[in-house]
Amino acid sequence: MTGEAPFVVGVSGASGAPIAVRVVRALRAANAPVALVVSDGGRAVLKEEAGLDDGALAGPGTVAYSDRDLGAPIASGSVPTRGMALVPCSGTTVAKVALGFGDTLLTRAAQVHLKERRPLVVVPRETPLTSVFLRHLATLSDLGAVVLPASPAYYLHPRSVDDVTDYVAGKVLDHLGVPHQLYRGWKTGVD
Repeated sequence: MTGEAPFVVGVSGASGAPIAVRVVRALRAANAPVALVVSDGGRAVLKEEAGLDDGALAGPGTVAYSDRDLGAPIASGSVPTRGMALVPCSGTTVAKVALGFGDTLLTRAAQVHLKERRPLVVVPRETPLTSVFLRHLATLSDLGAVVLPASPAYYLHPRSVDDVTDYVAGKVLDHLGVPHQLYRGWKTGVD
């Protein structure tokens, strides 16, 4: 990749693909370059939940990599990136990253972000959570990742699923340090 360091967005096979779409589009709107990696399961969920293939999610300022391309630039710590969001993040992907498996580009890029101490935001989308999954999430948090469950903020009085999606995508961007207007924060003086 050339020019400004990209944000990496990894899409795994958990429900919540519209959040990934919103994150990628908001990054593009902020003129931030994006390196996109979509797992096989992520492609299926993108199609089912957002009516998109990963090619349609790629666009200006976005470079899409195959999850099988372990030689991609983002698989190396010597290539600068500005942070990574795993959104949505399946239980399998959480386990692989927590246990140090970098067998795909998505999991290898996450490992790079951990080892280089770069921002890594993990958006788990499983429910209910098993004890094993909770342990893996705690491990990721201990390693420096931000674990950001896809939880709605009812105090914002969402009127639609889009409002909830915007909120979660906005929280991801908050943790990557990217300005946005996807939601308004907590208001003081709320009844």
